[in-house]
Amino acid sequence: DFYTPQELEAIILRSAGILKIPVEGSGAAEIARRSRGTPRIANRLLRRVRDFAQVKRDGAVTSEVADAALAWVGVDSAGFDDMDRLLLQTLIEKFGGGPVGVESLATAIGEERGTVEDVYEPYLIQAGYLERTSRGRVATRLAFQHFGKQKDLLA
Repeated sequence: DFYTPQELEAIILRSAGILKIPVEGSGAAEIARRSRGTPRIANRLLRRVRDFAQVKRDGAVTSEVADAALAWVGVDSAGFDDMDRLLLQTLIEKFGGGPVGVESLATAIGEERGTVEDVYEPYLIQAGYLERTSRGRVATRLAFQHFGKQKDLLA
């Protein structure tokens, strides 16, 4: 089960207090929104944002600092990292949005089937970017929109 952004925001604010990181509520909310519903990821992103804030800014974590830091480390507005983007873009561009079998998709992105199923798919499905059907994996309209693509209505 995934945590809500509000639950993650509370976790981030608590961790920031323990680590003595000055964090505004809006900064914690931005980190929470991109944390894939997972406290471990939220805390990892908090530390990355802290490092960025200390080196590139004045040390305080605001929503603007969090946004810049997360973009700098490759986490986009949906919380996707490089592999999430590769998986979805491959599904959209190479396989026309699907359906495609998980084995073919995993091979196309150079990843193990188990890693795709256990690490990447749960969040992408929960967030509404990927569907697992009896015929294979399918990119949703939301996935197409995220990458500025049009989903073929006839497909």
